[in-house]
Amino acid sequence: MFRGATSLNLDAKGRLVIPARHRDALFTQSAGQLVLTAHPHRCLLLYPQPAWEPIQAKLMSLSSFDRQSSALQRLLVGHAEDINLDAAGRLLVSPVLRDFAALDKQVMLVGQGSHFELWNPDALRQHMDKLIGDEPVDLPAELDGFSL
Repeated sequence: MFRGATSLNLDAKGRLVIPARHRDALFTQSAGQLVLTAHPHRCLLLYPQPAWEPIQAKLMSLSSFDRQSSALQRLLVGHAEDINLDAAGRLLVSPVLRDFAALDKQVMLVGQGSHFELWNPDALRQHMDKLIGDEPVDLPAELDGFSL
């Protein structure tokens, strides 16, 4: 279970070091084999490869003739990259994905249970400001009656 938000530094080669508490779990779940891809919110998604495979299969089962389905396939599967954690716990973020998510020197790693999001800190702040702003949050129907 991946949770918590951590500020990380991206080096000049586009590598970032995954914190040790998450690194061990990633090695256990996937032997360090990961999938990094784009998300419609302009962040990146980082999955252990075994957790990604059913998602990709579901996406690819959708009709490529449907505009929304093919757009999601193009974004999520078309930008997906197989990456490996090296012995130092680093992963390489390609220039294409760094550009997509506007990642520069500082990156926010945000746990989402089964995976992580990688955000430009300013973009995450703006996204969160919209979410917790003055306007009421529209919860999905399946969360009707949900409370914390």
